[in-house]
Amino acid sequence: MFEGFRQIYGEIPYILSGVGVTLAYAVIAVVFGFFGGIIIATIKTSNSRTLQWIGAFYTSIFRGTPLLLQMFIIYFAIPQVLGICISAFVAGIIAFSLNSSAYISEIIRAGVNSVDHGQYEVAKVLGCSKLQIMKDIIFPQAIRNVLPSLVNETIDLLKESALVSVIGEADLLRRANIVASEHYLYLEPLLVAGMCYYVLVMALSALAKLVEKKLSC
Repeated sequence: MFEGFRQIYGEIPYILSGVGVTLAYAVIAVVFGFFGGIIIATIKTSNSRTLQWIGAFYTSIFRGTPLLLQMFIIYFAIPQVLGICISAFVAGIIAFSLNSSAYISEIIRAGVNSVDHGQYEVAKVLGCSKLQIMKDIIFPQAIRNVLPSLVNETIDLLKESALVSVIGEADLLRRANIVASEHYLYLEPLLVAGMCYYVLVMALSALAKLVEKKLSC
């Protein structure tokens, strides 16, 4: 094993350069997914049966099909139908964001339902609009209640970003596989990639605990 690491030593910076791509997918997708999740959660908690059905249908589509299939449809099928070209990066971001928004919407909806309904009634009596109530009273408490679940979703996105390697995106796993195929050594490059994922996840978990501690004060 030590001999294998010596052989790929010069390639380690190349593998590590994929960390930026992996983080880009996770951060951008979770940001878009968060705002998309808020919109879908708002639709699901509205008084309109039609909007509730639309929100539930959207969630069922993206939770009921594999993320890899969704990415293939966006990267291969949609360009075929519309006659357009979508880069691997854009296709990955779209797929991850749409998928993440479906899961985050359920997390936020659960958080909204966890807030005492009496607060909504009191704010309504005081003359606050539904938008004001949701934005200033309900959502802040809901986000605090579901912060651990949001962190878990972010961690899942970070790990699932490895899927973009199958459409040619030079992320962390893709670069490790390239080095492995060039040197006919698989254990060492994959261990380097695995260690990178582990460090990123542990760092994200530590950051989340810090934020959670701040919010609980």
